[in-house]
Amino acid sequence: MKADKSPKIPDSALPGPENILRTELPNGMIVLVRPNFNSPSIFLAGYLPAGSLFDPDDKLGLADFTALALLRGTARRSFQQIFNALETAGANLGFEGGTHTVAMGGRSLADDLPLILKLLAEALRQPTFPQKPVERLRAQLLTGLAIRAQDTTEMASLAFDQLVYAGHPYSRPEDGYPETIQAITRADLAAYHARHFGPRGLVLAIAGAVEPQRAVDQVAQALGDWDNPDQPLPPALPRPAPLETTITRHVELPGKSEADLVMGTVGPARMAPDYLAASLGNNIFGQFGMFGRIGKVVREQAGLAYAVSSSLSGGIGPGPWLINAGVAPQNVPQAIDLIRAEIRRFVSEPVAAEELADSQANYVGRLPLSLESNAGVAGALLSLERYGLGLDYYQRFAGLVMAITPEDVLQAARHYLHPERLAIATAGTFTPSETAL
Repeated sequence: MKADKSPKIPDSALPGPENILRTELPNGMIVLVRPNFNSPSIFLAGYLPAGSLFDPDDKLGLADFTALALLRGTARRSFQQIFNALETAGANLGFEGGTHTVAMGGRSLADDLPLILKLLAEALRQPTFPQKPVERLRAQLLTGLAIRAQDTTEMASLAFDQLVYAGHPYSRPEDGYPETIQAITRADLAAYHARHFGPRGLVLAIAGAVEPQRAVDQVAQALGDWDNPDQPLPPALPRPAPLETTITRHVELPGKSEADLVMGTVGPARMAPDYLAASLGNNIFGQFGMFGRIGKVVREQAGLAYAVSSSLSGGIGPGPWLINAGVAPQNVPQAIDLIRAEIRRFVSEPVAAEELADSQANYVGRLPLSLESNAGVAGALLSLERYGLGLDYYQRFAGLVMAITPEDVLQAARHYLHPERLAIATAGTFTPSETAL
């Protein structure tokens, strides 16, 4: 019988049914509140289903542009007035577009929660998209895309997404391309907002020094009468086509001394039954300690990479399971060979019991650390709602983690990782001989 290395965390220290208030307002909004009176502040986080899945191909980036423009002016306040109100209160508020959702977040003293909610409501319900601030925002977005185009990490990741998610919405960058951002008009922003923004699917989580029912009442006062009967449901998400063989793409970026390598495949969605086993496996493979097994082989032993790690990011849909490496250009082929060899080993034999026990203890131990801040708690509450995990999930988490066996990890690895069916993307400066992947 293996020793249980996981720290013991009392349920009372974790979010759960007894300390989370979940309320559905009549207009369909969901509000989640967990009080914390150890600090005088609150953190608000939320999302609504108005992400880039709705973007037309010729105006890709529209959802993100719209989200970022919400605070540039409302029917009641100019951009400067919004900025001054937040600055005077020492608060912040922001929006950001994603693939599935527009995310929002803000921080303030608990006494200023009504102000944050008022500004949030104005931005969500009455943005005016004033021309000059919108054009300044467009210039900022185009600058960001110009920087992206010269960033080896970003371009390798973009190429990888286009390979592994070919023909799928996940292949498209949420921030678009220069030509699509240039094509978006102020009228497009206003029309997108009018069509896709509404209370259906809107989730707000609040953590901090506020009585839960009081927070819900304040949210209801700010947003409870909001309605958009024409708000569409998110489009159906197709299943990514499985890779039939290894496919490669290189993005040439002249003058770069380092290359970036991204290789991998499609992994599980967050709610897949084997997600937790795959996640623990990924921790062993390329995250725990000095970047797990691949860090030991590729970085420490072979000295081929400045940095190397793996990640698994399942969400609403199946996210990628990938390996990132920063490599000298001449070392790219050898790094690929070593990583592929480690994948073969990973899918051919169970992980060692000691490896798994260490990874399990790491998972259980870092959970309470992730919940030390109001921001961490608010984000955790959103995850409970987004993935239907149940209000007691974090109290069950340690048990779920410790129940995973080496065989579970092996089966998950074999399900998703196929050494001869990988997407491999590189970006940087290569000689012809170095591009032979």
